[in-house]
Amino acid sequence: MQSSTALSVRQGVLYVAIAATAWGTGGAVAAELYDAGGIGPVSVSFWRFLIGLGLLLAAHLARRSRRPETATSLRETFAANRRQALITGFGLAVYQTAYFASVQQAGLTVATVVTLGSGPVLVSVGARFMLGEHTGAAGTAAVASGVVGLVLLMGGADGNTGPDPVLGIGYALLSAAGYAGVTLLGRASGRKNTGGAFESTVTGFAVGTVCLLPMALLEGLLPDMERAVWTLGLLIYLGAAPTALAYTLFFTGLGVVRATTASVVALVEPLTAAVIGIAVFGERLNTIVLTGTVLLLFGVLFLAADEGPGKD
Repeated sequence: MQSSTALSVRQGVLYVAIAATAWGTGGAVAAELYDAGGIGPVSVSFWRFLIGLGLLLAAHLARRSRRPETATSLRETFAANRRQALITGFGLAVYQTAYFASVQQAGLTVATVVTLGSGPVLVSVGARFMLGEHTGAAGTAAVASGVVGLVLLMGGADGNTGPDPVLGIGYALLSAAGYAGVTLLGRASGRKNTGGAFESTVTGFAVGTVCLLPMALLEGLLPDMERAVWTLGLLIYLGAAPTALAYTLFFTGLGVVRATTASVVALVEPLTAAVIGIAVFGERLNTIVLTGTVLLLFGVLFLAADEGPGKD
């Protein structure tokens, strides 16, 4: 993987877009695992992290054997960025587990739209105060549109999307907060070039795996293996594409892409999830929910209107 300093902004945006597309399939795989594997959202997250971590460690060893002079030690990376690794790992664990819980309660489409629609607004506010990234009048329009959209979603979501849509939306908002924190921290570290993006991803997932293990044991760790091949295939895919690959690309891209811009590009994820939710799982959005969805996504597009090359 290229270092973030060698990337152009266009390449960084492409990396984020590929990551978001892969993420868009993650909720659908989790929903299928609830049925096929009989495990809950914490255990799904744990297996995702564990398998993703194993693949990342294998890639790290391969990199060190091919180019030992350029590969950074994981121990050195963690020692140099201990606080970042701990916060990133915890944030990833919260973000992913809350999202999977939201999918279980509110359905794939609503969960993904709320998480990825609210995330950019939170990122925009955080980037303004933490990173000095300015947004203009579009920021006010984004917040207003996002709040109205959320109110409509909470009032209009019903059993056609999931068993407890309001609880699911609450989980989605928690997920959005975790997403915003991880995005802002990734952008800040990318600016400072504090360690390689790949090595930081590995250490973050190691911390997240440790955080999730106790809760996964309480929830029920082992999946039902009645459909062993299908269940294992889903878990491996979840650890590989929307985890090991996607997060490596995402954190690498954040080295050159503004945090708010990355959140706008990540709209590819709810679009992917919505298509899968409607086409595969038969989810239906009533008029109120559809209006709320559109307003929430328009809030993110208002943020995009204020983006431009050369802004910091």
